[in-house]
Amino acid sequence: MADLKILAVDDSPTMRRIIINTLKRAGYSDVIEANDGKDALAKMKVETVNFVITDWNMPEMDGLTFVTTLRSMDEYKNLPVLMVTTRSVKDDILEAMKAGVNNYIVKPFTPDTLKEKIESILAG
Repeated sequence: MADLKILAVDDSPTMRRIIINTLKRAGYSDVIEANDGKDALAKMKVETVNFVITDWNMPEMDGLTFVTTLRSMDEYKNLPVLMVTTRSVKDDILEAMKAGVNNYIVKPFTPDTLKEKIESILAG
């Protein structure tokens, strides 16, 4: 669990801080940050990431485009991706799942929800 490197992608520094603090409380301390999909892809070129938590609505490259891009690259085809977003419409959730996210959390969320979703994705 502790050797899992998580990439938190969100254009809101406050939201990234909340996610990082929640992850730390859940025992995940190796977290890097990106402020959009483009930034995330650049960081993934230099860092080995084992898990991605991404927002949907972001400038430059949104979460859906980011996930679609990841899934089109061989080295990231099976990378676990959790989407954390305010978009709660069923069609949006289905679209995200089709794009390749492993699971989906609607903001606001509880620390327990985040931990449970991560564990369920890792358990396969």
